[in-house]
Amino acid sequence: MSTEDSAPFNWFKSSYSGNEGGECLEVATTPDAVHVRDSKEPTRPQLVFAQKSWATFVAFATRP
Repeated sequence: MSTEDSAPFNWFKSSYSGNEGGECLEVATTPDAVHVRDSKEPTRPQLVFAQKSWATFVAFATRP
């Protein structure tokens, strides 16, 4: 995916992310997929996950 293709996405970072310039990921959702990119290098290639795969990952990552 090129940078131009990702321009219309609404990218967001976690509310836990500060503005200190640390390592952070940005996420954009579409009806079919979840796109993930490095916030410091937004023009580099992105990871793209199916909605169901992303939901499974988040459920696993947030369990106590």
